[in-house]
Amino acid sequence: MAALIAENFRFLSLFFKSKDVMIFNGLVALGTVGSEELFSVVAFHCPCSPARNYIYGLAAIGVPALALFLIGVILNNHTWNVVAECHKRGTKNFSTAATFLLFGSIMGRAAVAPITWSVISLLRGEAYICALSEFVRPSSLDKFPSEFGAEVLARFPCKDVPANLTKFRDEVTRRLRYESQLFGWLLIGIVAVLVFLTKCLKHCCSPLSYRQEAYWAQYRSNEDKLFRRTAEVHSRILAAKNVKQFFGFVALDKEEKELVQEFPVEGVQPSPQWNAITGVYIYRENKGFPLYSRLHKWAKGVEGNGPTPEGHEMLFLAS
Repeated sequence: MAALIAENFRFLSLFFKSKDVMIFNGLVALGTVGSEELFSVVAFHCPCSPARNYIYGLAAIGVPALALFLIGVILNNHTWNVVAECHKRGTKNFSTAATFLLFGSIMGRAAVAPITWSVISLLRGEAYICALSEFVRPSSLDKFPSEFGAEVLARFPCKDVPANLTKFRDEVTRRLRYESQLFGWLLIGIVAVLVFLTKCLKHCCSPLSYRQEAYWAQYRSNEDKLFRRTAEVHSRILAAKNVKQFFGFVALDKEEKELVQEFPVEGVQPSPQWNAITGVYIYRENKGFPLYSRLHKWAKGVEGNGPTPEGHEMLFLAS
C-alpha cells in the first residue's frame, strides 16, 4: 500500500513546480492517509442494517472528502485573490481560457486531499463492503439458503451471521473488496491521465518557454517570501512607533531595536497601492518586456489590467 500511495502522489505532484508546494502537498497527502486510517480504526462502525449500510458507507467516503475539498479551496490563496479581483475589478479582464485555468488550478490543488481519502477508502474496502453488501444478489451465490435475504447480507460486514453462512460471508466480502480496490486503481489511473493531459495542455498553450516559466515561478516564490518578511518587519516597526507615541516608550528586545534603527518607517501605504497589488494576476507583457506580478507591474508604473495589443496572456498556476 505504501508503494501505491507513493505512485499516486508522484502523479499528483505534476501539478506543482515549486519544491515548497510539492512538500506541502506531500504533507497534506500523508496527513490525509493518517486521518483516514485513524477514522477507520476509531470512528468507522458499520450499522449492519438494511437501508442504513448504504447511506453510512457512502457518507464515510464522500462527506470527509467533501470537507477536505472545501478546506483545500479555503486555504488556497488563489481563491481569495479571485474574490478580491471580482470585488475590485470584476471578471471583464479574464478570457475564457484564463478563467478555466484559474478555477482548474484551484480545484486541482483542493482535490489532492479528497482524492487521497477516496483512494485509501476504496483500497481498504471497508466502507464499500458496508455500503453494498445488502445489494449482493443471493442467486449469485452458489447454494445460498433461500430463507435468508438482504437483512442477513447486511450483517455480513459485522460478521454477525449464522455459522452455516460463514463461507458466503467470506465470498461476498472478497467479491466486494475486489470491486472496491478495482475502483481505487481506476481512480488513480484517471487522475494520472488527467494530470498528464493538463500538463501537456498547459505547456502547449503557454506563450513562454520552459525556462522562462521556471524563472517566473522562482520570481513569484522569492517575491512572496520577501514581501511577507518585509511586511512583518514593517508592521512591527510601525506598531513600535505607535506604541511609543502612546506610552512614551516601547519595550523592545535587542533585535527589534536594531530593526527600528536600521529601517525607519514613516507611514503606511495608501489603499490604492494595496488594491493595485492585490488580486488575480494574468501574465502580461509591456512593449515586449514581461511583467511577472502585480507588484512588478505597479513598480514599473504600468496602468490598467487589460492585455496590450502586442501582449500575451497566460494564467500563473504556481503559488
